[in-house]
Amino acid sequence: MKDFLSARAYFVGWRLVRWLPENLAYKLFFAIGNFTRSRNGKSVQRLRKNLTRVKNSSESNIIEPLLEKAMKSYMRYWCDTFRSPDWSAKRVLSTVTCTNEEFLTGPMLRGEGVIVALPHAGNWDHAGSYFCSKGFPLVTVAERLKPEALFRKFLKYREAIGMEVIALDSRSMGTLMQRAREKRLIALVADRDLSQSGVDVNFFGHTARMPAGPAVLALRTGLPLITAFVFYTEAGIHINFEKIEISRSNDEKNDISLIVQHCADSFASGIASHPEDWHMLQRIWIDEGFKERVV
Repeated sequence: MKDFLSARAYFVGWRLVRWLPENLAYKLFFAIGNFTRSRNGKSVQRLRKNLTRVKNSSESNIIEPLLEKAMKSYMRYWCDTFRSPDWSAKRVLSTVTCTNEEFLTGPMLRGEGVIVALPHAGNWDHAGSYFCSKGFPLVTVAERLKPEALFRKFLKYREAIGMEVIALDSRSMGTLMQRAREKRLIALVADRDLSQSGVDVNFFGHTARMPAGPAVLALRTGLPLITAFVFYTEAGIHINFEKIEISRSNDEKNDISLIVQHCADSFASGIASHPEDWHMLQRIWIDEGFKERVV
């Protein structure tokens, strides 16, 4: 019953936000963000700690204004998510700018396929919608949400954009390998994996753990690997693409570690430039009482 009521609340909220005038909808979400920040719950505390490491400072005159901006960016993402099903293709395309877009479009136009690794930054759904609208439907993975009805709602939302969404489970890597062999566009959010299958990386001077998936796919299929950092602009989003060097040796485990570290370095560069748009309200570094969990 609790899951049912929770899902119904989300669905009702989704409809209401789509009906509201745009300015009012965003003002409402920003107010919710300010209220949430004032309550200083666990997620807000975690975001503050994460930003403290990014800025290498715990001074409140630096961190608290940044935290306010970060919560505003986070709530903008959610308001976008609720309202974007009503956006026209023209709006989707006209509100995105890119740096090095050819790193993605080039391999796709040549029929080679490409793997994109990206962090939880800006509005990655908007970025996905942009490339789907340009004729490059993508494949991605989503962790199952509770309640199940809410997961299905988000699944339907992303499929309507043009994405193929694979549920994260023991079979997802096999499906991704098949899509890679089909030379598809594969986009994976890849800045957090606290399971034992994650790869330890140096991230802002501390040890974090990130998924091996993009590196494994690139090594085993030969598809090019790029990173994408998405940040907000006044009109929409900007996407910055970078190529990731793929090193191959007789030690695949070491190769994977090197590639994941390269991705982490690329993420760190984007986050350092736009920390307010990194929506990481969960643990990412494996210290301060971290306990291993089994996949």
